[in-house]
Amino acid sequence: MRAERLVALLFILHRKRAGTVGELAGELGVTERTMRRDLAALREAGVPLWSEPGRHGGVRLVDGWRSQLDGLTSREAVALLALDVPDALAGLGLGTAVAAAHAKVSASLPAQLQEQAQMVAGRFHLDATAWFRSPDEADALPAVAKAVWTQRRLDVRYRRRDTVAQRVLDPLGLVLKAGVWYLVARAGKGGIRTYRVSRMMAVAETGDAFERPAEFSLADWWRTSSAAFEKVSYPLRVTARLDRAAVSALRRVFGEEYLAEVVVSLGRPDSEGWTEAELALENKEIAVGQLTSLGPGVIVRAPAEIRAAVAAVGRALANRNR
Repeated sequence: MRAERLVALLFILHRKRAGTVGELAGELGVTERTMRRDLAALREAGVPLWSEPGRHGGVRLVDGWRSQLDGLTSREAVALLALDVPDALAGLGLGTAVAAAHAKVSASLPAQLQEQAQMVAGRFHLDATAWFRSPDEADALPAVAKAVWTQRRLDVRYRRRDTVAQRVLDPLGLVLKAGVWYLVARAGKGGIRTYRVSRMMAVAETGDAFERPAEFSLADWWRTSSAAFEKVSYPLRVTARLDRAAVSALRRVFGEEYLAEVVVSLGRPDSEGWTEAELALENKEIAVGQLTSLGPGVIVRAPAEIRAAVAAVGRALANRNR
């Protein structure tokens, strides 16, 4: 990616202050012709470069000039170091670049700021996997986030499907999953659990502090627990093609609150308006009822057993409504 290469070139010039076109091209693994184009692009962007003629000449940054790229404040450096490398960035080919940035920032940070970055990473995790749903309205989020930072115990009233539960929680960290905030917390002897922040009806600090588990890793726990949740609660995976009407019916059939748990992936519509989808469902009986409720714009691809069952429902309806 050219933009990434231009940033890298700026960092090299900051470090070396000068270099021949061949040396710079070698460091970035491009041809000298490409390097000349990149240097011209930097000049056009306002970077003050000048060329030294002669056998040992080269390209030099004007003395005293500094870009804003290496002027990270301590808070900015901590934020960069605290971020994990999401799978989405790795899929775009940027995972290595972010990992390299982590290494450079980590090497230059004093011990105190490295500890601060580790604290941030231990309390907040971004899961960037694309689940199909709109952002949650999480009114309790500011109070929950404050308790996470200050390690204060929370008294929470939490709305479940048909009941309201009350829990005293040790808030260990927050996870943002496709617009939905989840609190990972320890509930006394009940162990560590995940709670959806938008379902919290009332939140209050108890006034008690708590100690975080020394070996607890928020990112590792989330990866393990979310995979286990999907296998236990929604073990049946169905792939299907949906037309526009069926996609619009997803919220009605599955419920706004549960879309993030049911719709694993939803692609872009093709030229005819059909979309590839992967759904995580509870069992065969429930799956057939939900899929047929989406209307006629459903083509089940797999598993074959579900496809056959949906087809049987369609035939029965057709026979009874002649």
